[in-house]
Amino acid sequence: MFELITDDIKKAMLAREKERLDALRYFKSMLIENKTSKTPIGEMDVLIKHVKKLKDSLENFPPENEIRKKTEREILILSDYMPKQLDEATVKAYIQEIITNNPAVNAGLVMKELSPKIKGQFDSKIANELVKAALA
Repeated sequence: MFELITDDIKKAMLAREKERLDALRYFKSMLIENKTSKTPIGEMDVLIKHVKKLKDSLENFPPENEIRKKTEREILILSDYMPKQLDEATVKAYIQEIITNNPAVNAGLVMKELSPKIKGQFDSKIANELVKAALA
């Protein structure tokens, strides 16, 4: 992914796409920082974590705020590099499969098994609500 980001930075420079360039440069710096840390994580995990943080920060700004709009555009730029998103029906199927395979099931157990399957591909808050609904 590092090479892809580097190539896309070059393309953004040639196309004079300042916003895209800024977002990609910042993400590349995060990848470099991760590589040099004591406990590096996967590049995709860095991306997922960063995009989640950006989405969470949107709540702090009113809808017409310029910072909010810029953050939304950054999320759109980085979403090109995110794994393919799962639909709700697929996640519900995963939940039913976990419930069927485990006789003594609770929400914590289901989320523990579900989380690795949907990481970066589906919002865990929504998944938690789906699990609660399926167990009710």
